[in-house]
Amino acid sequence: MQYRRLGNSGLKVSEIGLGSWLTYGTAAERDAADKCIRAAFDNGINFFDTANAYNRGAGEEAMGAALKPYSRSSYVLSTKVFFAMGDDVNERGLSRKHIMEQCDASLRRLGVDYIDIYFCHRYDDTVPVEETLRALDDLTAQGKILYSAVSEWSAAQIGQAVEIGRRLNLRPQIANQPIYNMFERYIEREVIPLSEREGLGQVVFSPLAQGVLTGKYKPGQPIPAGTRASDSSVNFVINSYMNDEVLGVVAQLEELAGSLDLKLSQLALAWILRQPNVSSAIIGATRPQQIAENVKAVGVKLEDAVLAEIDRLLGQVAHFAPLR
Repeated sequence: MQYRRLGNSGLKVSEIGLGSWLTYGTAAERDAADKCIRAAFDNGINFFDTANAYNRGAGEEAMGAALKPYSRSSYVLSTKVFFAMGDDVNERGLSRKHIMEQCDASLRRLGVDYIDIYFCHRYDDTVPVEETLRALDDLTAQGKILYSAVSEWSAAQIGQAVEIGRRLNLRPQIANQPIYNMFERYIEREVIPLSEREGLGQVVFSPLAQGVLTGKYKPGQPIPAGTRASDSSVNFVINSYMNDEVLGVVAQLEELAGSLDLKLSQLALAWILRQPNVSSAIIGATRPQQIAENVKAVGVKLEDAVLAEIDRLLGQVAHFAPLR
């Protein structure tokens, strides 16, 4: 395993992280969390990501229980706040009230004394940014969180937070957690350049496009039983990739990976890690074997000719054409 600094902070995270969205506490049993986290530690992963909204706290509970046997100093733990955690009007968003209450609730569910990275899960245009940033700064001063960060904020929203934080002399955000994979590249245009200037690192989710970039789904063939795409309770994101045009390109990418003696998942992760502003790619896993396969992407260097061929293949899908 290799490790990268998270933005301009001194915190170092593994290039591959392990998340719990749509896995622990939802689509998989908790014993899968125990096995996968054990495999993660065995393979050098030190970064674990969850959120309060993942199955209304069940994701945090499963992650916390699985991490309990390990020394708290041996791992970096992140969670998030924004989405509704109840029916009351104040049980959502980025108000001071919701942030403070949910941070305490997350600490209880996780069974820890502090959270390493606390993400604003989305931008809240109903709350003054100053209120949100002051709440995060106070949580840091109290020692409940060590660093604050954002998730899926636009470049303009990140820039606004940076300017306000600087004016108010608040501790800066150190990371952004966006979707990023071969088919979802919007952050390359504005988010990454701004983040590089302002000292935020990317910890990206869905690096394998919900499993599409493992090659398990084939063009012209039925969706395999037992996969995420076959589960109507969790396939609301993956459906955007499930057409023969996209899967045809995936098949060609798999051939390219084979020519490099790589699995498609390893090629996809190595492609993400080519970006120096990416600190970690967060994978999901329900089996330890998936982790062992994915970590082999670490240290893989893709030649310029390979990167150009990947762009050519992706350009065949108009909706997901590479940025120019």
